[in-house]
Amino acid sequence: MSMSSTTVVSPQREQSVIAALRSPRRLRTEVLAGLVVALALIPEAISFSIIAGVDPRVGLFASFTMAVTIAIVGGRPAMISAATGAVALVVAPLVASHGLDYLIAAVILAGIFQMLLGGLGVAKLMRFIPRSVMVGFVNALAILIFSAQLPHLLGVPWLVYPMVAIGIAIIVLMPRLTTVIPAPLVAIVLLTAVTIAASLSVPNVGDEGELPDSLPAWLIPDIPFTWDTLTIIAPYAFTMALVGLLESLMTAKLVDDITDTHSDKSREAVGQGVANIVTGFFGGMGGCAMIGQTMINVKSSGARTRISTFLAGVFLLILVVGLGDVVALIPMAALVAVMIMVSVATFDWHSINPKTLRRMPKSEITVMLATVVVTVVTHNLAYGVIVGVITAMVLFARRVAHLTEVVDVAHPDEDTRVYAVRGELFFASSNDLVYQFDYVGDPRNVVIDMSDSHIWDASTVATLDAITTKYAAKGKTATIVGLNDSSAERHERLSGHLAGAH
Repeated sequence: MSMSSTTVVSPQREQSVIAALRSPRRLRTEVLAGLVVALALIPEAISFSIIAGVDPRVGLFASFTMAVTIAIVGGRPAMISAATGAVALVVAPLVASHGLDYLIAAVILAGIFQMLLGGLGVAKLMRFIPRSVMVGFVNALAILIFSAQLPHLLGVPWLVYPMVAIGIAIIVLMPRLTTVIPAPLVAIVLLTAVTIAASLSVPNVGDEGELPDSLPAWLIPDIPFTWDTLTIIAPYAFTMALVGLLESLMTAKLVDDITDTHSDKSREAVGQGVANIVTGFFGGMGGCAMIGQTMINVKSSGARTRISTFLAGVFLLILVVGLGDVVALIPMAALVAVMIMVSVATFDWHSINPKTLRRMPKSEITVMLATVVVTVVTHNLAYGVIVGVITAMVLFARRVAHLTEVVDVAHPDEDTRVYAVRGELFFASSNDLVYQFDYVGDPRNVVIDMSDSHIWDASTVATLDAITTKYAAKGKTATIVGLNDSSAERHERLSGHLAGAH
């Protein structure tokens, strides 16, 4: 029997760097993907730098060092990490109050936090983040990115407004013609060309700060190494670590689903820490995985290996250092158009569709809104996610608590009564359990059948102790039967040893 000439490559093998280097077709795909991503990174890296309140070179260097480093140490092949809006929003207040050196110190400390959290297995906690919190996180990020553009739209020459409108039109319509070249790049190039040719007097990137004309250099932040300094940077660093890990692990999961492969999330968490430490020592603003650029790399360009991620960083540096004078002439209107469309694309519009809202449980909507409101009010994505998770836990506990019931099921004789307890018993559902028995009216012997329930915590054991104690005070005997093995073990270990169980 002859074998087919078509070779089927497994998804896992597609991630192999060695296999890609041996295949001209695969290597070409990786190289072109890296170039396209690099082109798409330039406007966003500059825009995020401006959001953070630093020179464009700080974001551009961060994108270079993050991409190159994570390509080597990360756990998710083909995922793009660079300077991001999420990190920019977190560090902006620190830059405004204390300057660049404190930012660099915070980036390095954030990397250390991420390495520690990765080593402790924080990636496994992703399973406890509900979908409604993730949707709220994405929507809040979109709102904050959009609101960050408002200063560039107020008190500016009137030409800025039609330029922004033209930029948005190009970004929306260009993909219908071709996706070979990123639409944001086309918008930036055309608007820059028109600005230069017509000598338009509008704010440009050069007005925001000096672009790099040399390679990034190793540096140590010029700050006092004191406890006071640590108290200043630690809150920002820890927030940046959490936000960066959250966005990176969410993106990694998305790439896993698209490529039908598995990635090492713990390695990715540690790798993000290493990349941020390297970025800080090279004067970058730090970053994390980028959902948009990763989708360009994996979904649009078909990249699957670390080669594309590495080359994205290398190409970015070559373009910026070699063409820095041209980049400085980019009108801010073009970048505002790009960022507005990034915010529009980031927002989950399906989540606020009236049909979706009518079908969605009110608790899910509440969690999403809590995440969005807290994030937008505090400008802190980590606070929003934390509040969202806590809200989800409280509402879930409240909902489950009502699923527990106590039923009078049998009276074998005049001196015996049998109750059946049904449901999952934990602190929220078992607290009212003590009030559901008739201590005065029941006969001398009471049987509590727990065959259809499960004990999850010490609060439930304490409640059961309180029930048996109340019956004993009335001269009656309460016997608990039907416990499954896990519940029986917990009850036997804790019963009678919990102070205040009455």
